[in-house]
Amino acid sequence: MKTQLKLPWILAFTAIMLLSGNQISQGQQAENPIIFADVPDISIVRVNDTYYMSSTTMHMSPGVPIMKSKDLTNWQIVNYAYSTLGDNDALNLNNGKNAYGRGSWASCIRYHNNTFYVSTFSSTTGKTYIWSTKDIEKGPWKEISFSPSFHDHTLVFDDDGRIYLIYGNKRLTLVELKADLTGVKEGGINQVIIEDSSAPSGPQSSLGEGSQLFRFNGKYYLFNITWPRGGMRTVVVHRADNITGPWEGKLVFQDLGVAQGGMVDTPDGRWFAYLFRDFGSVGRIPYIVPMKWEDGWPVIGVNDKVPETLDLPPSKGLVPGVVASDEFKRKKGEPLLPLVWQWNHNPDNTLWSLTARKGFLRLTTGRTDTLFVQARNTLTQRTTGPTCSGSTVIDVTNMKEGDFAGLALLQRKFGLVGVKFSNGVKSVVMVNAQTGKPVEAESIPLSQKKAFLKAECDFTDRRDVANFFYSLDGKTWKPIGSQLKMEYSMPHFMGYRFGLFNYATLTPGGYVDFDWFRVKL
Repeated sequence: MKTQLKLPWILAFTAIMLLSGNQISQGQQAENPIIFADVPDISIVRVNDTYYMSSTTMHMSPGVPIMKSKDLTNWQIVNYAYSTLGDNDALNLNNGKNAYGRGSWASCIRYHNNTFYVSTFSSTTGKTYIWSTKDIEKGPWKEISFSPSFHDHTLVFDDDGRIYLIYGNKRLTLVELKADLTGVKEGGINQVIIEDSSAPSGPQSSLGEGSQLFRFNGKYYLFNITWPRGGMRTVVVHRADNITGPWEGKLVFQDLGVAQGGMVDTPDGRWFAYLFRDFGSVGRIPYIVPMKWEDGWPVIGVNDKVPETLDLPPSKGLVPGVVASDEFKRKKGEPLLPLVWQWNHNPDNTLWSLTARKGFLRLTTGRTDTLFVQARNTLTQRTTGPTCSGSTVIDVTNMKEGDFAGLALLQRKFGLVGVKFSNGVKSVVMVNAQTGKPVEAESIPLSQKKAFLKAECDFTDRRDVANFFYSLDGKTWKPIGSQLKMEYSMPHFMGYRFGLFNYATLTPGGYVDFDWFRVKL
C-alpha cells in the first residue's frame, strides 16, 4: 500500500522538477529587446572582455551617453561624452528657441591605440565633434570640433594610419581627416564611394544612412539602414577590398523593422548584430541579434528573424544602470546627480541645488515662461517598457504666485501632474497636451505644504497610455485628470521621459523642494 502511494508522488515530483528546470533554463537566457527604453543610434566597441556603447540623446544635457556591459545584455551608464554641446539660444531654451529633436545625433565609438574616440555631429551648431580619452569611464575627455556637420558618419582608423569619415544619406562620401583630427585634410581623399546605399533594398527608399564601418578577414563592411517604400526599416551591407571601392551591396536583414547599427564579436568568437527598433512612445529600443558569416557576408537572425531569446546572460533589470530611484541624499565625494539623470536642454546651474536643503533637490525659477516645454531646468530620465511608474513628493511652501511645479511625462504631447499657485490658492493640477495644446483636465485645492505625485505608463503592445495620480499621505493614491494617449512626436524625436519641473509664469524667484523620485518597473 505504501509503495503504491509513493509512485504517483515520485512521478509528480519528477514532472515538477522537469518543468522547473525548463523555466530556469529559459530564465537564464537574455530577452529582446535588451533595453526596453529609448537608446537609439547605438554604436558598440569591445575592448578585451568589456563592451562600450554610445547612443543618442539629442537636446539633453549632458549628452552622448556611454554605457558599459560585460555580456551585451546588462548595461549601465558610466559617462557622457560632453556636458554641454554648445551655448546658444536653441540649446539653452532661450528667446523662444529650442533644440528638440536636434542637438547631437548618431554617434560612433571606436578604440584605437589605447584611446577611445567618440564622434558625432550637430545641425544645431553646424559642427562635427570628436572626443577622445584614455579612460572612458572617468575621463577627462579632449574635444575637437570643426565644420561642416558630417551627417551620420562613421569614424575610420585605417590600417595604413590614415583617418576617414564616411557620411551621408544614400549618396555616401569618404572624406580624409588630418592626422590630429582637427578637420578635413587638404588634398586628401574626398570622394563619393556609393551613389545609392539604399539600392540593394529594392523599391525606392528615402533612407540610406546610419553608416558604421567594420573590418573582417581583410574586407571592409559598411552597415546602413534603408526603408523601402511600403516596407520596413532594413539593414543593407556593402563590402569592398579597398575603402575607396568598388563596393558591392546586399540586403542582409529585414524583420520587425529592427535595423540601424553594426556588428560585434564576443571573446569566445560568436558574432552579433546590434540594432534598434521604433516602438511607439517609449522610443527606439535596442536589440541584439545573432549573426554568422556565409560566403563572406554577414547573415543576421535566426531563420531570418529576430529571436525573442538569446544565448546570452539574462537581464538583471534596468535599475540602477539605466534608470534609478533617487532619494537626493549624497555622501561626501559623490556626484550631485547620478548618471541616469539628464537635463532637458542646457541647465542654468545657478537655479538648482542638492545642498541648499540637505536631502532635497531644489528647483528655483529664474524667469517667466508660458509653456512647460520652453521652461529650463527640467530634470529627466527615461521611461521604460512594458510598464513603469515614477513618483515624487514635493514641498511647495516657497512657491510664488503663478508658479507651477511637479512631475512630467515629457514629449511634445506631454502630461503633467503638479502644484499650481494661482489667485492665492495652491492646487494639485493635471495638464493633458495630447491634442497638441495643454488642457487643464482637473484641479483640486491643496491645503498642505506637501503633495505626492505619480505617473504610470503602459507601453505594452504599443498601448502608449499614461495615467496620473496624487496623494496627500504617500499611501492612498487618487487618480487625477484624464488619461494621456502618448505619441512619439518627430519634432522631439525621443521617447517619453519622466521630468521634475518648476517654472514661473508671473514672478521669478520661487522654489520647490523634491524629497525623492522613485521609479518602479
